[in-house]
Amino acid sequence: MTRKTADITRSKAPRKASTDDGAVRVPAPGEGKRGEDGYLGYLLRQAHAAVRLTMERTLADLGVTSPQFAVLTMLKAYPGLSGADVARLTFLTPQTVGVIIRNLERDGAIVMTPHPVHGRIQQWTLTARGTTLLKACRERVIALEKRLAEGLDARAEASIRRWLANIATELQDDQA
Repeated sequence: MTRKTADITRSKAPRKASTDDGAVRVPAPGEGKRGEDGYLGYLLRQAHAAVRLTMERTLADLGVTSPQFAVLTMLKAYPGLSGADVARLTFLTPQTVGVIIRNLERDGAIVMTPHPVHGRIQQWTLTARGTTLLKACRERVIALEKRLAEGLDARAEASIRRWLANIATELQDDQA
């Protein structure tokens, strides 16, 4: 194994900020590597974590989690999906989707019908209760999305949406 040269491993900024008592201070979002100097992948993950936590808190009193919201959203957009299809679209494991589907079915938000040709494939669709629940969730999530787009004009927002979609498109082959 070759050793990296000092100019590659040495950071231009101090590696850690200390407090008066010598303890290391973790930078806040937006500072240091958690800000504009950070890696794009890290910044995307940090933003996703912040959005997901805010969404969890926003939907909590409705009894809906972010993954459940994602499942409901995909079933509204694409009725009749199988559990495997839902897992792929929501970036969740099939096991997680199985639990979510069982809970949503138990709560009367979705219903299963057998596939017309392949009877072993279960297709899922929203019920009237599921549609009403999703509508209540969506109102709150739209408010969150408006916060996310605050300060962006339509052109900037479209550019960011295009950039994010292009990332997924360009890197999809790496996911196989």
